[in-house]
Amino acid sequence: MGNTCAPPRERESTNNFQAYGLGEKELYDRSEVAQATRNSTAFSVPDPKAPSPVLSVPRDEQGGGWPFNIFSGNPSERAFLSVGEALGHFYQERLLPLELDSGFHQFHAVELAPAHFLARPLILTIGQYSTGKTTFIRHLIESDYPGQHIGPEPTTDRFVVVCHGEEVQKIQGNALVYDTSLPFTPLSSFGNGFLCRLECARLPSPILEGVTFVDTPGVLSGEKQRLRRGYDFEEVITWFVDQAAMVILFFDAHKLDISDEFKRCISALTGSFQKVQILLNKADRMNTQQLMRVHGALMWALGKIMESPEVARVYVGSFWDEPLEAHELAGLFEREKDDLYTQIQHLPRSATVQKINDLSRRARLVKSHALLLEHLRNSMPSIFGQAQQWEDLLRRLPSVYLEVSQKSGVPLGDFPDSESMKQKLAMTDYSKLPRLDQKKVEKLNVLLSNDIPSLLRLVPAEEF
Repeated sequence: MGNTCAPPRERESTNNFQAYGLGEKELYDRSEVAQATRNSTAFSVPDPKAPSPVLSVPRDEQGGGWPFNIFSGNPSERAFLSVGEALGHFYQERLLPLELDSGFHQFHAVELAPAHFLARPLILTIGQYSTGKTTFIRHLIESDYPGQHIGPEPTTDRFVVVCHGEEVQKIQGNALVYDTSLPFTPLSSFGNGFLCRLECARLPSPILEGVTFVDTPGVLSGEKQRLRRGYDFEEVITWFVDQAAMVILFFDAHKLDISDEFKRCISALTGSFQKVQILLNKADRMNTQQLMRVHGALMWALGKIMESPEVARVYVGSFWDEPLEAHELAGLFEREKDDLYTQIQHLPRSATVQKINDLSRRARLVKSHALLLEHLRNSMPSIFGQAQQWEDLLRRLPSVYLEVSQKSGVPLGDFPDSESMKQKLAMTDYSKLPRLDQKKVEKLNVLLSNDIPSLLRLVPAEEF
């Protein structure tokens, strides 16, 4: 793909603050995002002329007591150029073997691409059609991009990855999944029905040096419209949610209805609500009393959908290039916009910790999954009554979770949702349940007890 994999060029800082309506005391300079990215070890670009690595670890795969040794020349140690590269190594060596053995990818999530650990933080936008997702991205990058469609009708009918490139370029989905410099290779598992609705827009932009956006199709209503997509929309959304550093849910203040498909998408955020930001968009087009009623209705509706004791932060305003209409809450809208842009500005700095956190969460899920399948396998009779015993185990799966938790010491909170797991186990051949390899479990334990804490000690305090 030519120069698409080239490292980002250094750019001069451009202070287009008025385009965002920010005050002098709360400046949002988008070039700072790019600078934060360049300073973060999670996104450092390896220099082929570099005389020595920035960190190294022992080659001993058991990982016994490894501290990082800066500029070590010890041949018994494995050298890494960044924390992100070390994370990728530990995933491949400590976690992936158990994922493959236990069939984790068939039950929960596909294998992570090597580029995932070095990728820029991903911002996923989700919302019903004409809620302002595409306009929001265009507003931030201050440029049109290939594949952009804006209108009052359902215009964006595909997933568009908007990322940095040295020149404007459009990459179709079937080619994108073979670009190993980007973390989207696992998307090939969704087949041509999805890949023909996936594309990547690369273009030079200061903010894209720090983050990558994903513009999604407008969520539809009605079963016929859902089936017409040709792929499982909610499953694809779940994959992107797992990869994202931030998920922004868009709501139009003038049409607050939430379709069934949108509800299912929001439900897919379970376990990732810490990533979620909510935008109540186009708010300057209604008066204060109407806006208060709409805000209250949105909070009530989300409280019924989100399985969380606290609803995520709701940003109220109009996030586009057009000047705001005269409104008594204009000052509030500007402060809300400032707060959201500050959250985006901090993403590159906190991306390393986010990736460590996500890997830790995934490792705990893999461990609970593997121990659960081992317990189910050991609970099956050798010859007679297997089908009946399998049905009984699935029927009382929450109790089985408790048994495994008490036996292994794994917290109940690490286990997957019992109803979802029950449905997947019902389609599983119980005669082919894998045998647990304790050595691979020990490697995973080393990842959780040794490797991840050691990596966290290397992350600068300002990135937390």
